[in-house]
Amino acid sequence: MSQELFDRVEDALKTIRPYLEADGGDVELLEVVDGNTAMLELKGACSTCSMSHMTMKAGIEETIMKAVPEIKSVQAVRI
Repeated sequence: MSQELFDRVEDALKTIRPYLEADGGDVELLEVVDGNTAMLELKGACSTCSMSHMTMKAGIEETIMKAVPEIKSVQAVRI
């Protein structure tokens, strides 16, 4: 995994993190695997929210893929 790619994904998450935190949640980038899949873990309120799948697709995934076009897939572990 490229540290530069990891850092770019983390920078993208920083733009959406305040919105998650406002609702008592957060997201952690665990790793980037196979060079193009970001593995995330939803934290706090996001980990138990019934809308977590929508948050992943419409918010987090879209933000990452727009900022880091090399990322082709975003997956959450332990949702």
